[in-house]
Amino acid sequence: MIYDRWAECMGAEERRALQWERLTWSLQHVHRHVPFYRERLRSDAMQSLDSLRELPFTTKEDLRDQYPFGLLAVPPEVLARVHATSGTGGKPVLVGYTRRDLVTWARLCARLLTAAGGGAGDRLHIALNYGLFAGGLGIHGGAELLGCTVIPASAGATYQQLTLLADLRPQGLKATPSYAMHLAEMAEEQGLNPRSFGIQYGIFGAEPWSEEARQRLEARYGLEAFDSYGLSEMLGPGVAFECSQHDGLHLAEDHFLAEVIEPETGRVLPPGEEGELVLTSLTKEALPLIRYRTGDRTRLTTEPCRCGRTTARLERIRGRVDEMLVIRGVNLYPSEMERVLLRFSELLPRFQVRLFRTGSLDEVQVVVETRMPAMATPELAQRIGAALKRELGVSVGVGLDRVPPSEGRNKALRVIDQRQR
Repeated sequence: MIYDRWAECMGAEERRALQWERLTWSLQHVHRHVPFYRERLRSDAMQSLDSLRELPFTTKEDLRDQYPFGLLAVPPEVLARVHATSGTGGKPVLVGYTRRDLVTWARLCARLLTAAGGGAGDRLHIALNYGLFAGGLGIHGGAELLGCTVIPASAGATYQQLTLLADLRPQGLKATPSYAMHLAEMAEEQGLNPRSFGIQYGIFGAEPWSEEARQRLEARYGLEAFDSYGLSEMLGPGVAFECSQHDGLHLAEDHFLAEVIEPETGRVLPPGEEGELVLTSLTKEALPLIRYRTGDRTRLTTEPCRCGRTTARLERIRGRVDEMLVIRGVNLYPSEMERVLLRFSELLPRFQVRLFRTGSLDEVQVVVETRMPAMATPELAQRIGAALKRELGVSVGVGLDRVPPSEGRNKALRVIDQRQR
């Protein structure tokens, strides 16, 4: 199903004309109302959509430097809501929304839910944190707009969530993949079969996850798993989403312009090449961002999708640019390790990559938890190490130990850097 056929299926020329019109408005909006952009952008800098690559980037550091409201394009008293992303030194990155922004966001989340098979009358269990984290409330608004019955379970209180899932039998589940795995594990410990909840579709995101994680979630719950992508700086979930073809995430191109760049040089890459995703908002009122470096690694494709949508698609997010590990000259992401680890039935779907230093050498160890303590044998560690070496081309240490489960309040912590700097 398609929620907004005009926006999701329009022709290429019509879409480019709409993007140009909206980009022109957004640039004029920031030039008039945001001193930060007025100093960096000429009002006549753009001659066409292709001129976008000539403009400077905006970074998360810019948002921190302008804390709390230096990048707002509207007076603070006009804001309908404020969310925040994680920050360093106790200082978050604030994101503001006008009422129109919230309406736009709800419509984008309704597109996401519809693409996963959701519709009016469905019960949707939302196991995302509610509060300053944008995910829970964003999906909540889209579900209500679509006519769903929302179960705002939030995060944590796992046993209560299991009771709700068993008694209310929702058609849909929205969670991080790591917390959905944790819910399934806790259900089985309580003698419950996650398939008995009757969940038909699950929408997962907010952290990188592998195709093997998808297969395990689908087998555990008996649902169809859908990937979704969003970030608070660009409203939140709903920026891009999977359809039933599971062949990339459809980008909401009527609201966002996407580029993929080479992280080291900033050079714009052609479709099909992997790099860092850069997004420009086209319709945001409160916090419009021009060429925002997301820090996420992906590819863009403009090939047609069999679902009928004509928008560009993002490949599954491989990881963060700053989380890429370089191990003896090999580039590696935690999600690639997950793909190998989830093939071992003895392991729980929890792991951490720990970096430490021995003398002048950097060392890497993957710590993973077994289903039962008796399974934690040297022979299993050796088999895991051999599989990682065979699949990824690099030797890493393997530790079998307890890994703290995700409680859904935050993204799973995949990399721990214990090196002294």
